[in-house]
Amino acid sequence: MERGVQADDEAGSERQKVVLKGLFVNVVLAAGQLAIGVIGSSAALVADGFHTLSDLLSDLLVLAAARFGARGADEDHPYGHARIETAGTFGLSLVLVGTGVGIALHAAAALGTPTHLARPDILALVMALAAIAIKEGLFRYMRRAGTRLRSDLLHANAWHYRTDVFSSMVVAVGVAGSMLGISDLDGVAAIGVAILIVRMGAMLGWQALRELVDTGLETEKLERIRRVILSIDGVRTLHLLRTRRAGGLAFVDVHILVDGSISVSEGHQISEMVRVALMRHVGNIADVVVHIDSEDDEHAATNARLPLRAEMMKRLRHYFADIEPAGAIDAVVLHYLGGKIAVEVHLSLDLAPTVAAGRALQERFAEAAARDPQIGSVRVCFH
Repeated sequence: MERGVQADDEAGSERQKVVLKGLFVNVVLAAGQLAIGVIGSSAALVADGFHTLSDLLSDLLVLAAARFGARGADEDHPYGHARIETAGTFGLSLVLVGTGVGIALHAAAALGTPTHLARPDILALVMALAAIAIKEGLFRYMRRAGTRLRSDLLHANAWHYRTDVFSSMVVAVGVAGSMLGISDLDGVAAIGVAILIVRMGAMLGWQALRELVDTGLETEKLERIRRVILSIDGVRTLHLLRTRRAGGLAFVDVHILVDGSISVSEGHQISEMVRVALMRHVGNIADVVVHIDSEDDEHAATNARLPLRAEMMKRLRHYFADIEPAGAIDAVVLHYLGGKIAVEVHLSLDLAPTVAAGRALQERFAEAAARDPQIGSVRVCFH
């Protein structure tokens, strides 16, 4: 257990280092884009600089998630801290949408007053091309790290960088076009980048909102979960499969149907194998709760009104009071099935030396309990 915790700590530390490197590069890149965008008279480059600042916020979010969201459960947070990342994502989405709208309005105002449009210089074009190369490098670095550390969070951040490559390409085209005399193209490119920022913010916010209202996993992943559960020996079927997200993790609740005659410990073992298999074969599952059913309680008669063992044993002692061998009962097993209780009485074989004696004793026990409408059957097992 200590080795597992140590390995998790080391992986978490590695993830933080990777994110910090990306964060540093984005700080330098954003500063360069904003400064050169102003000096080089490129509204599109300034817009892309703000876009890079949004990447900086995203990196901070991923870093916070790696540090705080990975904390285990405690008294105040029994399901862990993964939704710290979710809350941060929703906040980031609002910042991105606001930033994008502001950039678009500013660029649109400039397009409406042609005298305010300036022609970018070669320095702006060089910076735009450099941004493409830097962001593509960040994408490849982050993707390799995500594969090595088995982190979906780093993979997601990597593809975030890849979308930035495309936005920087739009900026480069806008700057080059303005330099060639198409004066409106730089402003149009700025609006294009602003639209990308708003779109990204809206997508992040929508995903976070879906998670906060406990939206389940996708149909494809649910089918995979079903296949894994049904592959476990002893599982007859499953129902009431429920899932929810927390950060990049998922929580699963499921009812599985097993043979009603098996022992409690065997039923628990089957449920444990279901839990282990899902954690091993389905990615990013944080926890699995397995409910064991001896019948399909979605459609079968309810057992909620049936008495528990103490009450039922009190009744059985009364019913069996006139049966002499009842004082030598070794065990009583109760099966709650179909809205009734099936009773198993375990007796020594010495009490029924012949088959006929065993049948006679079986009939006596069954007749004695027949008056109880909550008892479905009584079976005597000799050993």
